[in-house]
Amino acid sequence: MDLLYKSTRNDETVTASQAILQGLSADGGLFVPTTIPKLDLDIDQLAGMDYRETAYAVMSRFLTDFTGEELKACISRAYDDKFDTPEIAPLARVDDTYYLELFHGSTIAFKDMALSILPHLMTTAAKKNQVKNEIVILTATSGDTGKAALAGFADVPGTRILVFYPKDGVSPIQEKQMVTQKGENVSVVGIRGNFDDAQSGVKKIFGDKDLAREMAEKGFQFSSANSINIGRLVPQIVYYVYAYGKLYAKGEISRGEAMHVVVPTGNFGNILAAYYAKQMGLPIERLICASNDNKVLYDFFQSGRYDRNREFLLTSSPSMDILISSNLERLIYRIAGEDAYLDASFMRELSEKGAYEITPAMREKLSDFYGNYATEKEAADAIRKLYQSTGYVIDTHTAVASAVYGKFKEETGDGKKAVIASTASPFKFTRSVMEAMGEDCGGCTDFELADRLSALSGVAVPKAVEEIRSAPVLHDTVVDAADMKDAVKRFLQL
Repeated sequence: MDLLYKSTRNDETVTASQAILQGLSADGGLFVPTTIPKLDLDIDQLAGMDYRETAYAVMSRFLTDFTGEELKACISRAYDDKFDTPEIAPLARVDDTYYLELFHGSTIAFKDMALSILPHLMTTAAKKNQVKNEIVILTATSGDTGKAALAGFADVPGTRILVFYPKDGVSPIQEKQMVTQKGENVSVVGIRGNFDDAQSGVKKIFGDKDLAREMAEKGFQFSSANSINIGRLVPQIVYYVYAYGKLYAKGEISRGEAMHVVVPTGNFGNILAAYYAKQMGLPIERLICASNDNKVLYDFFQSGRYDRNREFLLTSSPSMDILISSNLERLIYRIAGEDAYLDASFMRELSEKGAYEITPAMREKLSDFYGNYATEKEAADAIRKLYQSTGYVIDTHTAVASAVYGKFKEETGDGKKAVIASTASPFKFTRSVMEAMGEDCGGCTDFELADRLSALSGVAVPKAVEEIRSAPVLHDTVVDAADMKDAVKRFLQL
């Protein structure tokens, strides 16, 4: 029996491949599985699996209209030598904590874990559904999704990709990775505004029915590579299952023993994937949601009120500089008893007033989560202290998670094993990391700082950084957020 997907805002149901192709439902809702499948694997069996085998075990339970052969082909093409370690997502034990290193892909951030496979899932889904149109991937990025999506879709037949990013809201290396991207089918556009402006603009374009008709006449249709696409979310569930299997295989946990998961969180997709893993039956105790100074999620978990009406702060963890956490809608829908109309009313309030408040009954269903935040100073302190005590270097986003986990332990005294999602290489944020470590960055460029960081950490400068040192800028368009639709039309020559 195929597992179907439905919109969080109405009763429309589609297959997994249709949900991946559409990205968003027609009314702006997000696709969610009608049921969460059970992970009916023996732990000894799971412990013996490599990453690709674990990916198949998890994804085959969610993407049921893909044949086993199709799914295995997608997995094989995705998790290959573009990752710099055969483990794909190694677990590093540092003191009594485990860092799940999700940055060994081609763009050195966790987005590679899902965006390496999404193009293959999408082109397979297009064939399954006899789609003749060219698929146009439209994506907003806070820094990492953009490059990972560009790398994944570059020169993939039957697709084009346009990425919008906040011109002054990403790190220099993040920007250089995007604007040097090669590919006949790619375009990168900076916007004058922040990530929320970019994301809201993309959602508005997705909902523009006149543009959709115009595109269809020319043989185009939109889809998304953001984590609003279920084809992004399902592959993220895999690495939490894999981490648990490896902990058991190493004798770090016993059969059935629960672990905590700590996730630096902006758009809520990465921690939602861990929540889905728990719903499948993976022994996860608490889902620790770590925010930076843009602490809209911390305030939500404290009060039950989601309120984006606040100052947008630029921090040293730019991929988390988000005030509208799109994937939270999937959690809201679930704790609302899968009431699409109640969910839609909350989302209308968010759109019209910038805030909504969930019911007391819904708040009771958030007990799996612990929310807290780390200031800029606390995150920098976490980088410095960990390096000084262990020699291990983490990036600014992982540092937010590390600092929040410290607060959790102090508050609760809970000594259960914890896995921290290490979401980016420190080489992606060299200046912030080096300053946190107490190094004088002076007039050094970010690439010179990468060399110094390599010398300090004993870790080679990643290939992703070496490749862009002298790469020419290929994309230099910058527009106002209000002109994003025009940029799309120019890209497609409409």
